This record gives sequence, structure tokens and C-alpha cells, in this order.
Amino acid sequence: MKNIKEMPSQVFRANAPELDPLRIGTGWKPEDLGKIQVFIESTFGDSHPGSGHLNKLVEAAREGVREEGGYGARYFTTDMCDGESQGNDGINYSLCSREMIANMIEIQANATPFDAGVYIASCDKGMPGNLIGLARVDIPSVVVTGGTMAAGPDMLTLEQLGMYSAQYERGEIDEAKLTWAKHNACPSCGACSFIGTASTMQIMAEALGLALPGSALLPATSPDLIQYAKNAGKQAVKLAKIGLKPSDIVTMDSFENAIMVHAAISGSTNALMHIPAIAHEYGIEITGETFDKLHRGAHYLLDVRPAGRWPAEFFYYAGGVPAIMEEIKSVLHLDVMTVTGKTLGENLEELKQNGFYERCQGWLDKANERYGSHITKEDIIRPFDKAIGTDGSIAILKGNLAPEGAVIKHTACPKEMFSAVLNARPFDSEEECIDAVLHHRVNPGDAVFIRYEGPKASGMPEMFYTSEAISSDKELGRTIALITDGRFSGASTGPVIGHCSPEAQSGGPIALVEEGDLIHLDVMERVLEIVGVKGERKTPEEMDEILAERKKNWQPKPMKYKRGALRLFAEHAASPMKGAYLDFE
Repeated sequence: MKNIKEMPSQVFRANAPELDPLRIGTGWKPEDLGKIQVFIESTFGDSHPGSGHLNKLVEAAREGVREEGGYGARYFTTDMCDGESQGNDGINYSLCSREMIANMIEIQANATPFDAGVYIASCDKGMPGNLIGLARVDIPSVVVTGGTMAAGPDMLTLEQLGMYSAQYERGEIDEAKLTWAKHNACPSCGACSFIGTASTMQIMAEALGLALPGSALLPATSPDLIQYAKNAGKQAVKLAKIGLKPSDIVTMDSFENAIMVHAAISGSTNALMHIPAIAHEYGIEITGETFDKLHRGAHYLLDVRPAGRWPAEFFYYAGGVPAIMEEIKSVLHLDVMTVTGKTLGENLEELKQNGFYERCQGWLDKANERYGSHITKEDIIRPFDKAIGTDGSIAILKGNLAPEGAVIKHTACPKEMFSAVLNARPFDSEEECIDAVLHHRVNPGDAVFIRYEGPKASGMPEMFYTSEAISSDKELGRTIALITDGRFSGASTGPVIGHCSPEAQSGGPIALVEEGDLIHLDVMERVLEIVGVKGERKTPEEMDEILAERKKNWQPKPMKYKRGALRLFAEHAASPMKGAYLDFE
């Protein structure tokens, strides 16, 4: 047990005589100055439903810190909303914002050292930004995830808005139906109610051992979530006393556990950028191949949208991360350490003893009453031997089109598109592409490319509206592929392939694709390659020569952003398949 005088905050106080009066001026009482000091970081703000409620969790965590004898100081780095930014250049800031959140956490926590931290976030970049930031700061820490919003009437959830919008554009529904969907898709605070990036990264926080067992992705309005936040504050003080830091908890085995959970939930493809970026902070290398290797043969169990049937609130009702881990226990490293100070295996046993699953069943019974449904736990999380699928949920494709790899969520892709030779239709922006898709200038059998949308070109925005326009089209959704060096929303479904690396702006082969090239896609064989020109097959050697000749005449596009955060990101972002973190080497 550490002596209070050895705590970083107290060592700093002894060397900084101005610190005490400045903190007293902030509202600290003199008796607070000598307590264990806890950095409470959140993305609270009015930016979107995923962050608008987090101050309640901040105050609950602060109360827990106080009850355990510490003092909690509140810091804020509000995140942006990918959903609100879709369809305009605001989405270009999304991935970049992850790095800026991590940078601000590093600055805030290290400018005046703290003894422990509580990190509270919900959404797409706020959650991974906090996970990166806490790794850099590396003080005893607990993550609190902000939970998921409720579903609307008829179990309406936000990812269906892309479908409604595309149907409206095609004249299949009227404006009244579209307005109904808009006004009812987000009935409460919390992350969007499907296994998109926000939900995936909340689950990853617990799977890595950094959040309290059973706390990830609760309904945001649940009183259980407030209690978890309070408990997190208490646990942060306890961790400070024993000095257990994230770097003592997170190992390669922890990341392998998280990736196996990712496979079981059919997690967002964006995790393939966030997990490597988080691992990078611990000096651990995670690549697309790591995901591909672990997903092969993995059992996919979670029947939750967008790939499954139910809204994300049902995840907790079925037992959440612990229930998933119980089903895949045979492939997990149960001896890894967690923020409880106990191993994963010990946590799982304790949950079975303390009534956790009975409480979850109670919430499921109430949800069935509310929705007039008869959903069972096994409808939501399948037993291991009754899996929805047995080959994970993502695949890394490689070939002369993507030498460093590209990712597809095959659980959300029609089986008809698992193997095909397609006709290339390249577009140099999403705006051009979606216009062609919506106005039927794209044909069955096309490989539609959106390029110059990687991190060095435009910040690597999501191609959500284009993917929804394709997947909601009864013909195109089963006959074409969408390939990009950008990325997709965790809500995206259909034959969509992202993170194509190297990106076009770096001179990757995706920049060299021409109209009429033949594109060979084979998901099971993990192949993505250019195999012909103007509809005529070529040998691999001939294609190498053709691409080398095209490369001689290729020039990168002028940098889109001349200043600010996106210029910094464009100049220093690592490859998408490495995590697109800021790389200064």
C-alpha cells in the first residue's frame, strides 16, 4: 500500500507552492489538498446524445471518490458526433478528433499530476480517444462507459435512417414517413442503439479489463449505470493505494481477449483502427492480420443490429460482456489482470455468485413487457454451440489492389458477393459516387470505388450514406461491391470494403484503378486484386507491368487542408491498417 506522501499529486505539491492557493481558488477546501487526487475526465457536452448525459456519471464518480476518501477533479474534452456530421465535410474531422481528445487528456492529466483517473465516454471517437489518452497518462484508472440509448417505436434505431433516406430519394416512401423516422429514432441519451463503433468500443473497454465487470453498454437511463460510475470512483482510489496502472493490466493477451469478443459481437470495422492505435501506446503491435487470424473459426453469437435483429439495449439484458465471455471462455486468457485487482476468471465467477445475471433477466422481463415481445436471453446471445456463424465477423483482404490490406465485415455482406469478378467504376469523392448510385448510373456487376478519402487526403470520413444507398437497393445490394480507402460507419451493411491500404493519396494501387478494370473479390480466400483491363483478363505479371506504368504518370492531389488539425493529421497519420494514429517517426 502506497504512502500518501509518495503519491504523484503530493510530490508535485511539495515542489509547486502556487498549486495549493490556486486550487483553493477553484473551490478545493484546504483539507482536500492532502487527499488522493483523482482526475475525472469525460466527453460531457451538448454535442450529441452520447455525451449530453455524462455529467450525471461524472458526479456519481466524484461521489464515489469522496466516499473512499479521495478528491475528484472534473475535466472535459467534448467529442463530436459522426451521425450529425454525415453528408458534409464535418465528418472529415471525426477520426482526427480521436487524436485531439487523446492529446488533451495527456495535457490535462500531466500538467498537474494526479494519483488516479476515471474516464467517462460513450461514442465513436470519445471512447477510443479516452482509451489512448489513459494509456499515455498511465495512472491507476477505471473506465466508465456511457451506455446505449433506448429504441424508438417499433424498435426503430438510428442506423435505419440511412435506409429511410435512400428510400425517400428513390421515391419509395413519402416525406411524412421519413420525418416520422427522424423524430423517433433517438428517444433518449446514450450511444446509438446498435453495435456500431460507439457500442463496440464501450464493449472493448470492458473486454480489455479497464472497466468494471458488467458495466459496458448498459441502457443510458438505467440506475445501474449511475451505481457503476460511483463504484468506479471508489475503485480508482483503491487502485491508487496499490499502484495498479493500465500498463500493469493491458497485455497482448488482453488485446486477444478483446478481439475474440469483437468477433463474437460482430463489432464495428472501425475497431481495426482503434485497437491498433490503443495497442501502439502500450508498445504492442496489433495489425489487420491479428484480427484476421483470431476471427478465423471464431464463433459469432450476438443477434443485435446492424447485423442482427435487436436494438443494443438488449445486449445488457442478456448479460452483456460477461455473458459473451462465458460463452467463449474456452478461447479466452482468463488469467489476465483487470481493474478490480482480480483476474478475468475471478471476475466471471464472482458475477455468477452475486446475482448479476438474475438482475439482467429482470431488466429483460421489463423490456419484453414494454415492447410486447417475447425475447429470451438465447435470442440475443446465442450459446457457443448454436452460433450465428463460426468464422468471426471480419476478414482482411489482400492483393495487388490492397498490398497492406482492406477490411470487410462479412457477417453484414450478402453471400452472393463473397466471390466475384467485377467491373471497376472509380470515383474520386463520395459526392460523385452517391449521386451515381442514387440515379442508377451504377450497374449490377460493378466494383464502385471511392478514393482519396483516406487519412492523408481528407481525414478518412465514413462512407455511410453511400453504403446505405447500396445496401438498401434490392438489386445493387447483392450485385456490386463498394471499395474505399475511407472507412464505414459501424452501422454499415452490405458488400462494403474499407481501409484499402496504402491509400490513394499515398500512391496506393487504389489510385491507379481505371474504368473497366476487372476486380477479383474472394472473401473466404481473403483476396482483393486487379486481374484485367477494359474487361480483358491479364496475367499477374502483365498487371504488375500495367500498374507500374500507370504509377509513372500518377501525381498526388493537392493537400485539401492547408492549416489546422486536419493538416496536421494529413501530414502524420499512419496507414489505416496500422491504426491511423499520429506517427512522428
